[in-house]
Amino acid sequence: MTSSSTAATISEGEVADQADATRADQADATGADLVDATGAAGDDSTYEDRAAEDRAADTRDGSADTDGPDEGAGIADEDAAGRPGEGAGTGGDDTAGKPGKRVGSAGDSAAGRPAANLPDDATADEDLADGFDEDDTIEQVASPVAREDDVEIADAEFRDARRAERRSDDRRGKRGGRDLDDAALARELLEAPELPEDIEYSDLDPDVRRELRSLPKSLAETVGKHLVAAGNLIDTDPEAALAHAKYAKTRASRIPIVREALGLVSYHAGRWQEALAELRAVRRMTHTDQHIAVIADAERALGRPERALDLAKEMQGRKLPRDVEIELKIVAAGARRDLGQVDAAVVSLQGDDLDPRKRDPWSARLFYAYADNLVAADRTEEALRWFLHAAEADAEDETDAAERAAELANG
Repeated sequence: MTSSSTAATISEGEVADQADATRADQADATGADLVDATGAAGDDSTYEDRAAEDRAADTRDGSADTDGPDEGAGIADEDAAGRPGEGAGTGGDDTAGKPGKRVGSAGDSAAGRPAANLPDDATADEDLADGFDEDDTIEQVASPVAREDDVEIADAEFRDARRAERRSDDRRGKRGGRDLDDAALARELLEAPELPEDIEYSDLDPDVRRELRSLPKSLAETVGKHLVAAGNLIDTDPEAALAHAKYAKTRASRIPIVREALGLVSYHAGRWQEALAELRAVRRMTHTDQHIAVIADAERALGRPERALDLAKEMQGRKLPRDVEIELKIVAAGARRDLGQVDAAVVSLQGDDLDPRKRDPWSARLFYAYADNLVAADRTEEALRWFLHAAEADAEDETDAAERAAELANG
């Protein structure tokens, strides 16, 4: 009995020792499991939950430890996963702003490997999966702004370079322009028609001289002298007058009075198309209808009486100087006659101004035009009478009314 009791006691001691060793091994395994669970799988269970699970497992194995978890195991658990803001949970704390939050989905995608052993790309995926705090978000948004600043700086540098290049081109162009100006000036001097000796700039009409003030003084005097020559030669030598007017245009093409002179000289020289071009340009430049009658008569001279009548209709209801209005009426009557509307032409000239007692600046021309249309209508006696009225009103001998009257009287 004594030997049996001793053996039983020894057996019970060995069993107790084996149970203690088993609990120690289980505690170590439980701590390792907790490390793996919290670091790799991101389990949100607390230390107390894990300890309860361990005790339940011991109970099922027949080795329950009712005195609580082993102190060594508890310390290991805390260091591995328990204290807020430390260990594997630190990354969650920094990124999510909440203590003790673990990195979850990144650990799952890493197939159970601890977060500390993840490569850099996986760590970046953890940050993306767990979200960004305010500072990280601001930094990511601000990065493109920095790139836009770089682009703006590059654009500014490019614009500065282009401006410098243009300035260089301008300087080259100006040098070339001066060379061209000098050559053109020499050519123009050679082509300039010779001015008569008696031509003086002071002979130019004061209104015309005022319009030339926008030019340099020497150039204004040169242009003015050629305009004077054109005006003096227009009746005696229309071609020479035209040459002076054209030269004036080459030196001052943007001055309306110069274009007007060329247009009128061209009209008197029978250059209808050139007269139209110049007088239309004057009309655009001055926004006036001062020469609308001459424009309409040039259209008629070019065989386009319909256009002359269209211009006359266009001017109806507009405020025109009286002399321009009378001249346009005369041109429109001639256009109707060209179209075979002779009676209409005669009637169109009748009115208050057709009074033989009047001596207005336009009276002689109006009387003459009326007599001419009466001849076309085979009203010879009336035509003779109005030719005589025109001759009486023509103090400046602008018309050949007296000769026409003599022809009708003798014929």
